[in-house]
Amino acid sequence: MIKPEILSPAGDFQKLRAAIAYGADAVYLSGLRYGLRTGSGNFSAPDMEGALRYCKSKGVRCYIAMNILARPEDFRALDEEISLIGSIGADAFIVSDPGIFRRIRSILPDAEIHISTQASVTNAETCRFWHELGARRIVLARELSLAEIAGIRKEVPDELELECFVHGAMCVSYSGRCLLSNYFTGRSANRGDCAQPCRWEYRVSEVKRPEEILTVEGDDTGSYIFNSKDLCMIDHIPELIAAGVTSFKIEGRVKGSFYAASVTRAYREAVDAYCADPDSYSVSDKWHRLLDRTVHREFGTGFFFDRPLDEPQLFPEKMSHKPAFVVGMVTRYDESEKRAYISQRNKMSVGDDLWIITPDGGEFNMQAEDIRDENGAPIESTPHPQMNYSIISPVPLPEYSFLSKDGDKDLRREDERS
Repeated sequence: MIKPEILSPAGDFQKLRAAIAYGADAVYLSGLRYGLRTGSGNFSAPDMEGALRYCKSKGVRCYIAMNILARPEDFRALDEEISLIGSIGADAFIVSDPGIFRRIRSILPDAEIHISTQASVTNAETCRFWHELGARRIVLARELSLAEIAGIRKEVPDELELECFVHGAMCVSYSGRCLLSNYFTGRSANRGDCAQPCRWEYRVSEVKRPEEILTVEGDDTGSYIFNSKDLCMIDHIPELIAAGVTSFKIEGRVKGSFYAASVTRAYREAVDAYCADPDSYSVSDKWHRLLDRTVHREFGTGFFFDRPLDEPQLFPEKMSHKPAFVVGMVTRYDESEKRAYISQRNKMSVGDDLWIITPDGGEFNMQAEDIRDENGAPIESTPHPQMNYSIISPVPLPEYSFLSKDGDKDLRREDERS
């Protein structure tokens, strides 16, 4: 059995640290250019160098996404960016554009290159094509079934690694190659600036009756005909490993640190449990709790078991599940005072019931007591964004522990996320 890698998103330095603290084997990020997530914080050149140093100090691999579909002007500074990333010791480049691939191979002949899911690799012949050009890993298209992936694994060289997304948001377009955002807003999804028009509500009108606006709907909530369910494969770890998937990729560079931590921890524990004792393996309720408390749309299994035409995986709402509000992240713990020092994420008040997760896998409930501001003065609540405060905690809370309280059990509109 080959134990798969847990590959977590790192939209900025804080998310990177959280993912690593909660068990990531590797992280992926991008600089300020050439990556497909301009909505995340991303990394300047000095920050990227710092991120690489931090990853190496923790024994974690770091992959740099340069996976836009490039235009002529993108090549003006491309060689400089490639040389920079090579000089700071990135473990691999993630690439979809053949031109960018060619430049990397020219400048850094020995660099490890992974072919992005944007390249729409759906068969063994294409895998072999990229491998013969020097690619080390293929991030397979999300439209492939588990059976197809297993078939590809048997047909490609053993040294060629296969990576698959196992959790996170899905794109309505084939392998994320969408033109809707560029058409409606001028923001190109293929250059990392998607406005997500697939999440909008749509109505139609008849040309000769433009004043009559009709809602295309299956119920009275509206029409969200492009809105995909979120992918969740936590119940299918054995099948993914049996299919020969080398790396389990978690989507979410634009999501928060709590998401990166919770999802990484769930898949870390699941993979470890199965690889340690396959015969006694069972899915833990804890993993579902960790995933369910993140902001998400209804979960599905993507196209691992269903063909797109048979089961389109649409989510008929503009809402997202938000069962928890993250109220803070622990920055340090004072053993002598039994106090946890916390950076605020949402308001918390004395007496609130809290649910806490820790990087070492702990989870427990406690009540907020004796809240004090950064000067040590007692306060009743924490209303100011990013304020520093402390609470009594008889249980030691290591750095990057997260405190949350129950949110709505129903659905919330996506623009109310925190």
